[in-house]
Amino acid sequence: MDGDREFVQKELQRLRDSIDNLDAALVHLLAERFKCTQEVGKLKAEYSLPPADPEREKRQITRLRSLAEQSKLDPVFAERFLNFIIAEVVRHHELIANNRARRS
Repeated sequence: MDGDREFVQKELQRLRDSIDNLDAALVHLLAERFKCTQEVGKLKAEYSLPPADPEREKRQITRLRSLAEQSKLDPVFAERFLNFIIAEVVRHHELIANNRARRS
């Protein structure tokens, strides 16, 4: 029984270490994504384009749902996750546009 307990503890630690590494990678990927979307927001503000692009967002959601299904990830979860990110991106784009308008 003690051998089983030791095995379980080591296995849990191994899995949790992997999760921690994946979480760190997710944060770094999100940071890179937001760097790109900040540039998009600046371009949109400069050329007076709207902060949101519903057609692009629909295509992104469709693409992400498909990728989720291929990866055996719940597509509803993937869509919710992307919608959360999109909402934050649009908020950033609105802030960029408002800041630009104030400077003009």
